[in-house]
Amino acid sequence: MEALILHEDRRSGNCYKIRLTAALLGLPLERREYDIMKGETRTPEFLANVNGNGRIPVLQVYNRFLPESNAACFYLAEGSNLVPADRFERADMLRWMFFEQYNHEPNIATLRFWLAYVGETNLTDQQRAQVPAKRIAGEDALALMEQELTKRDWFVGESCTLADISLYAYTHVAEAGGFRLEDYRNVCAWIRRIAALPGYVAMD
Repeated sequence: MEALILHEDRRSGNCYKIRLTAALLGLPLERREYDIMKGETRTPEFLANVNGNGRIPVLQVYNRFLPESNAACFYLAEGSNLVPADRFERADMLRWMFFEQYNHEPNIATLRFWLAYVGETNLTDQQRAQVPAKRIAGEDALALMEQELTKRDWFVGESCTLADISLYAYTHVAEAGGFRLEDYRNVCAWIRRIAALPGYVAMD
C-alpha cells in the first residue's frame, strides 16, 4: 500500500476533507501537524520541501507532494464509489467541487477563520469591510445547496461522492462563522446523512 502522509492543520476544513475521504475509503494516513497561526508553513524548510506556495493541506505520496485539497481527495478516491463512473456525473461532481472552492469556501471558511480564530477585534480594517459581502455570498451558497437538496439526497447521483465531501467540510462548521444552519433544513438533513456513513470521522 502507498505511504500516505497528510501535512495539515487539524482546524482546517480543507485538511479535514482529505482525512474524511481517506476514512470513508479505509485508507491509513500518517499526519504531520503544522500551526498556520504561527507561520509554520512559511518556514524555509516547508517552502523548499513540502509546498513552495506555503499552504496546506499537502498530500505526500512517497516522495511526491500534491497540494490543493480537492486534488488530493480525487487522488485518493479515483476508482472508488466516491467518484461516479458515469461521465456526465463525474463532470457534475467536479462542478460542485469548483463551486466549493470559488463560491463557498472563500466566504464561509474565511468568516469562520476570521471570527473563530483571528477574532473580530483583531481584524484589519480591510477584512472588517469585507465581512458583509462575504456574509451575503456565503448565504447565497448555502441557499443554492438548500435548493439542490430539495430534489435529491446527494449532490450527484444516488450516493455520497467527493462533491458532498468537499462541501461538507466547511458547511458543517459554518455556525462558527456566524451562519445559522437551522435556516437550511435540507442542508441539515444532508449533514446528518454524511455523519452516518460507515467509516465517518469527525473533525478534530
